Amino acid sequence: MTQTVPSAVPTAATAEIDSAGAIFAGSVLGAPPAPGQTAADFAPEVLSLFDKYVHGVIPRREFLRSAAKYAVAGLTAEGLLNALAPRFAEAQFIDHDDARISAGYVEHPSPKGYGTVKGYLARPARTAGRAPTVLVVHENRGLNPHIEDIARRLAVDGFIAFAPDALHPLGGYPGDEDKARELFPKLDQAKTREDFIAAAGYLRALPQGNGKVGVVGFCYGGGVANFLATRIPDLAAAVPFYGGQPTAEEAARIKAPLLIHYAGNDERINAGWPAYEAALKAARVRYETHFYPGAQHGFNNNTTPRFDATAASLAWQRTIAFFRQHLADGARDA
Repeated sequence: MTQTVPSAVPTAATAEIDSAGAIFAGSVLGAPPAPGQTAADFAPEVLSLFDKYVHGVIPRREFLRSAAKYAVAGLTAEGLLNALAPRFAEAQFIDHDDARISAGYVEHPSPKGYGTVKGYLARPARTAGRAPTVLVVHENRGLNPHIEDIARRLAVDGFIAFAPDALHPLGGYPGDEDKARELFPKLDQAKTREDFIAAAGYLRALPQGNGKVGVVGFCYGGGVANFLATRIPDLAAAVPFYGGQPTAEEAARIKAPLLIHYAGNDERINAGWPAYEAALKAARVRYETHFYPGAQHGFNNNTTPRFDATAASLAWQRTIAFFRQHLADGARDA
């Protein structure tokens, strides 16, 4: 059955969200720490320029040149860019050594990709039986501390989460967002996609897992989540956050149920939704889609001012509930 669900806040029976969006209904977690500034502290034009910069549409010097006219009260364009940069340490939600989880780096083969996949595996410290598994796909900067934190959050909620680093063939995430962005275009995306397919297979075969694999991805990773749904027939669930869409021909191959999150203020990505929706309906793919009014692209990333606490809380509550529905032992495709 094809289904589209509007983005209205659920009733109290399904979610409870306080005025700051700080309650994760259906999750054992509260809201992640938020940065000191929000999107409202920046001119919309600056946010648009930043989006183009982080996605490689314009170079750093063009951002600085164009953003200079919006620098006020002694703030420079360089200061604007710095204010929009991630604050990983301040935003960390789950500690690396949290007693509720076990986490570390692992490698596994990827014969059709770059040969070896390296990533961050986080799992519950204690489980009553085999746990459902989730592949976590990063943005276009590789496996940074924020994505590792996402994996730990999933582990605390009872999932085995694996977050591969697409930049591993180039030396791995370099610890600097600008350097990571510079490395990303050097990847052979055909091999990288095969690496993510191999990563899903790795999760499926984990002895501690229940054999059901879901995927969640953000930005670039949202596009990968959509891609994996077109390539892995037994994928149990896919949750793309503001990700690029596949073609209609590719979408017709999707078997997994989809939970799709879009920011309200994201013209670049949202422009592809009407065609994608038509393709999903034509192929009778099961999906839910939610637009979060006023939210910016990247609203789930709590390390930057684009983070939107209300939208992120609601989107994450829906994501955890969706995975619990489709990845649990005994869950059946409807």
